[in-house]
Amino acid sequence: MNMANRKKSPLLSKRGATPTDVLIGQKIRARRMELHMSQEELGNKLGVSFQQVQKYEKGVNRLGAGRLHQVCGILDTTIDYFMGGPGNGKAPAPSKLSAFMSTKDGHDIAEAMMKLNAEHARAVIALARTLGNAYYS
Repeated sequence: MNMANRKKSPLLSKRGATPTDVLIGQKIRARRMELHMSQEELGNKLGVSFQQVQKYEKGVNRLGAGRLHQVCGILDTTIDYFMGGPGNGKAPAPSKLSAFMSTKDGHDIAEAMMKLNAEHARAVIALARTLGNAYYS
């Protein structure tokens, strides 16, 4: 059979990030940042470049099962953290919240908020809501 005429499976020929790839990447980034680890440090521990870590975190390059297992060990977490544990076998689409929390700003604001007492935290939330409403009105 001529290789050029052979049809590829639709699942194998599909390129680009899936919602699951993006979600796993966001969770890798969030966990790495939580541990105050740079992309370069994670890359060194994985034996890849920091650019490759960037691609994993953006969901551009998919992680195989072995590599994801390796990431779990380095980031001191479990596969369930990335895959969502038992369920219907489908990963949810990344939410705006998870996308924000996987950014440096999301991480920084969460860390700062955890240092506030309840009264100050409520004041910051009220300020953010007021600014958000003024911006989107």
